[in-house]
Amino acid sequence: MRRISVLTLGLSTALIACSDSNLIRNADGAYDESDTGASDDTGAAGESPDDDDDGASEREDDFIKLLPATTNQYIFVVNSARDTVSRVSVPSLQVLTVEVGSRPKVVRTTADNQRAIVFNEGSDDLTILNAETLEATVVPVLPYLNAMVLSDDGVWAVVYRDSDEEDDGSTGGAQSFNELSIVNTVTGDHFSEVVGFKPRQVKFTEDSSRALVVSDEYLSVIDLSGEDPEVQVVEIAEDLLDPPPAEEIEVSPDGAYAFLRQFGEDSIALVDLNTLTVDRLPTGQNPTDLDLSPDGASAVVVSRGSNELYVFDVENPYGAPEVIALPSEEFIGSVQFSPDNTKAMLYTTAALVDHYTTWDLATGELTVRPLIKPIQSVNVTPDGGALVVFHTEADAEGADTTSEFYGEWAMSMISLTDFRRNAILLSAEPTAYADSLDGRWGFFVMEDKPFLEVLDYDNLGLTEIKLRSNPVHVGVLTGTSYAYVNQDHELGRLSFYDPDAELLETITGFELNSGIEH
Repeated sequence: MRRISVLTLGLSTALIACSDSNLIRNADGAYDESDTGASDDTGAAGESPDDDDDGASEREDDFIKLLPATTNQYIFVVNSARDTVSRVSVPSLQVLTVEVGSRPKVVRTTADNQRAIVFNEGSDDLTILNAETLEATVVPVLPYLNAMVLSDDGVWAVVYRDSDEEDDGSTGGAQSFNELSIVNTVTGDHFSEVVGFKPRQVKFTEDSSRALVVSDEYLSVIDLSGEDPEVQVVEIAEDLLDPPPAEEIEVSPDGAYAFLRQFGEDSIALVDLNTLTVDRLPTGQNPTDLDLSPDGASAVVVSRGSNELYVFDVENPYGAPEVIALPSEEFIGSVQFSPDNTKAMLYTTAALVDHYTTWDLATGELTVRPLIKPIQSVNVTPDGGALVVFHTEADAEGADTTSEFYGEWAMSMISLTDFRRNAILLSAEPTAYADSLDGRWGFFVMEDKPFLEVLDYDNLGLTEIKLRSNPVHVGVLTGTSYAYVNQDHELGRLSFYDPDAELLETITGFELNSGIEH
């Protein structure tokens, strides 16, 4: 490993006083590498929902592909084109860049803040960095893998080939679609295991004692509690010759049950993780979304085909579910809970529908509300005070062709107190988004546009900050409301913005000890 450069940028007093913040991702509000198998098609203008449900998957957007990782002191940012990782210290904003393997794809930090784990797709290895000293341990993994998931305790990394993700394909003579790598990030030990064909998702139990690998036919349960991982495979598809796509998995907080949704099935699979038995829970026609409530007490299934919600008791999932009829004229396939567990948003991303429904969890009241355009992705702010909707470029059937928003990208901020909204016309598609944990500020960037967009959730206002080059992704520094933007620049460029002080500072050429700009 070679250290390339060190630069320090002064931190304002206003920044030091900022409240806690963190990265968030997409419609879930929490980063998860899972892919639901949903289509990326936002539809052509004028496309409308099919009354018989045309079978399209709901879309859950992965806004940030090269998501930075945080500890209580540092931010780690992948520079994939330059085979490096940059560490930003908080609050000094000192930047230190180190070389890692070829084509680093993702970096994750461990829960104890001691290590940063980098998956290098080009060199087929992990670089395990000491967060403080940046000393590196390199662990080879199997070739042709393209995704990594880290356990909550930070001890285990599972590297696998995500069948839903595009990659460069095999250049060798043989390739397995069943093998994955398991790495103990503390000891550096590597284990190769065989799981179901073409894994779609990997998830850990909350106590990190098991890793669950989902493929269409099987759920592979990997016991991580012993010295070496042990794999058991459970059949989850009733038709092994033509299994339905496995799109989602949710795990009960106590690790007792796994709930699996398979596209097109009129039930979900319930796996008892202690006995490894599988049961089917009826859910109505064509369930298209599965989520746990924020308190972990309920598993909620949206059955788009029968226009119903099925609410299961997580502690007793075999009991009769509560069945809630949705508004008869609505086309609803997704659910998004507010973090405070008081309300949920019901909507679709599979058709061009320009309205959504709010669900009051205390009273059960369902209210249909308008939007300016159909939905591409949805996020509730961390404090539950506002709803952020990024819209499709395409329009709903019958949309006003004279509207300023017709045929354009747009987003909306909506108060979840009185439901007033601020609809904003965008010049390009949004590509990355982050919130401060206090729920005051949001930030996003757009494709090939040199701007940082700042959202003030207190008044639903927007401020546009000019950048010196096009952004790659955006995040929030640990323990602050301070945004950072990694930009497309051959020498490396990072900008930091303090929304309270309205201060932008930029480091350019941090890999080659180049200039600091203010």
